[in-house]
Amino acid sequence: MPVVNRLNVLWYRDFGIAEIIFMVAFVALYALYLARIVRIAKRLNTPFRNVFIKLFFRTIYFGLFIVAALGPSFGGSKKEVKSVGKDIMICIDLSKSMDAFDIQPSRLEKIKFELKKVVAAFNSDRIGLIIFSSEAFMQCPLTYDQNALNLFIETMNSGLVPSSGTDFGPPLRMALKKLEEDGGAPSSQAKSKVIILISDGEDFGEETDDVAREIQNNNIKLFTLGVGTEKGGNIYAGNSLKTNQQGLIVVTKLNPKELISVATKTGGQYFEINETKNDVSRLINTISKIEGELRDARFIDVTANKYFYFLAFASLLFVLDILVNIPTIKI
Repeated sequence: MPVVNRLNVLWYRDFGIAEIIFMVAFVALYALYLARIVRIAKRLNTPFRNVFIKLFFRTIYFGLFIVAALGPSFGGSKKEVKSVGKDIMICIDLSKSMDAFDIQPSRLEKIKFELKKVVAAFNSDRIGLIIFSSEAFMQCPLTYDQNALNLFIETMNSGLVPSSGTDFGPPLRMALKKLEEDGGAPSSQAKSKVIILISDGEDFGEETDDVAREIQNNNIKLFTLGVGTEKGGNIYAGNSLKTNQQGLIVVTKLNPKELISVATKTGGQYFEINETKNDVSRLINTISKIEGELRDARFIDVTANKYFYFLAFASLLFVLDILVNIPTIKI
């Protein structure tokens, strides 16, 4: 972490052990060298003042090398820093049909794995989580905290919501409300707000079309992600497969029709995870192309690393020290 002193010089490296070792070595070795020169000069009864001229210049360029290594940065200028991002509400179906294992290891476990990719891809955007079946519940409000999001994703299971069917209306309405409340959704900013609806497509609600129109009127994009296969899969109920009232094994199939319809009505797109394809990367790329909202713009004081001035001057003195011969002892 850069440190700023009272002179408004910013150092990109702290003065540490390495610099201390070099300085101690320089002083110790030069002290031995001076002692030897002085001893020889006294024996020969000759002047030795020139050795201190050498010491003066060598101390200067040695100090300049140390300063250059620390990376001094100074010089005031202003730089505009913009904070741009999107708000993404993700609605995840946790009805019992999401426990089907036509997608291995199960539809829900696969979604949890893929959601972590989505969170990582949009690490500079705010993401919120809504879980639902016939009712909707806020699992995590809009946040930048990826650790919190991943924790909530990891703990999701079908036991968190009522097991009485699936209704897209409540989660979509809740997502729309939260996006409008959190910063508002004027037309200039609504394009940076996104809803992702994840389900196997079995919608038994009656208000989905109405909510979809409201989302469209607010210029918010709705993307849907269907998970499952058209062949369908079974669901475990304890140690055995789930059966209906007639004793037949329940088979739950992906129904993309409703998901495609609700996405199309809002200008969004439908994506799918089945046994042969995974559209999560396409979903991420599509949302990435949406322009983010300008959240904040401010000017900050910036400085530039000027180490090369000190390094150049030190190098010049070093070359002069080599080229210019000053006798240390006159005989």
